[in-house]
Amino acid sequence: MVLELYLNGVCIVITVLSVGGSLINKENGIDTEFLKGIAKILKADDRQFGIVTGGGWTARQTANSVRAKGGSEFEADEEAIKETWKNAKLLVDALRAAKINVYPKVAKDFTEAGNAAKPGKYKIVVMGGTIPGITTDTDSVLLAEKLGAKRLINISNVDAIYDSNPKTNPNARKFDRMTYDELIALANSSDKRTAGTNFVFDMLACKLAARSKIELFFIGGQEANVLNEIKNAIEGTRIKGTVVGEANYNQTPEASS
Repeated sequence: MVLELYLNGVCIVITVLSVGGSLINKENGIDTEFLKGIAKILKADDRQFGIVTGGGWTARQTANSVRAKGGSEFEADEEAIKETWKNAKLLVDALRAAKINVYPKVAKDFTEAGNAAKPGKYKIVVMGGTIPGITTDTDSVLLAEKLGAKRLINISNVDAIYDSNPKTNPNARKFDRMTYDELIALANSSDKRTAGTNFVFDMLACKLAARSKIELFFIGGQEANVLNEIKNAIEGTRIKGTVVGEANYNQTPEASS
């Protein structure tokens, strides 16, 4: 459970969002409705937010193109990271259009993000990827550690954590709640450490979240549903996705599937 703290009537709790790139930039173009929708939710909430955007399908395409030309995995990572920055810029622009006090640039490292998020500065700071070999999953947990956030909401086009890919296995088991150890075990079976691949949450991100006891919410799905899930996860109320915490973890009563 995340306690809300107020200073001079202003909520000073920081929540980190990890936004899948495929929610922002789809194969058929930029999803302006999603961008407007998430901006509306964040504008109405008085919390402070750190956001990391993924690369999505464009990063996968770019990484594969680098490999096809004989490039290394390091080079594939470098190009994929650039795609995360493009998605971050799209989100920054949408937040600015909604008249939200957002840091006007895409923060390129955690120090820049931390400075922008200091009390009295910006309500929201947005990042993309950082360095080759580090996924945006890990970036989001590191940002949470940097900002002192105790809740991280992972938003993708999958509505929860499953024991296998629900898109290819109709019998995939969905998890409502998991411990950090359970998440780490699942991540160990799927994390291939290559740019543009899909897996639940990378191993390093899982271990970092566990060491800092950061509450993890995994949500997603179709547009109308995902926006509602984002709002509920931020507020700590009922979600349809998966919540990860300690073995003796007691979530806010409403926040269960």
